[in-house]
Amino acid sequence: MTRVVQQDGLTVIELGPAYDSLDQETLGQLEKLAMELAATCQPPYLIIDMARTGYIGSSFIEFLVRLWKRLRARGGALALCSLQPFCAEVLRVTRLDSLWQIYNDRDAATAGLATR
Repeated sequence: MTRVVQQDGLTVIELGPAYDSLDQETLGQLEKLAMELAATCQPPYLIIDMARTGYIGSSFIEFLVRLWKRLRARGGALALCSLQPFCAEVLRVTRLDSLWQIYNDRDAATAGLATR
């Protein structure tokens, strides 16, 4: 499943083993949780730790865009960290890596967003 943790005053969604492959079928619960957090977390910065995610599809990318827009409307930001090579490549090829900060690990993500 997923785990929500606070690190350095920021909200982190840690994707568990059930989210190894993020396609339309596995997104339902994650989307509900993340959208609630995007509307309520303070500060409005959200980090998604994808260390255990090996595949993302178009449904996940669509979800990220909606999540990012919700956070941005509150003056916040979305960051991704610990991307596996395939996921990082998908975001790079689609140039979506320019929309969100992408960090090597969670510590770097919290440090990066904390300076905003």
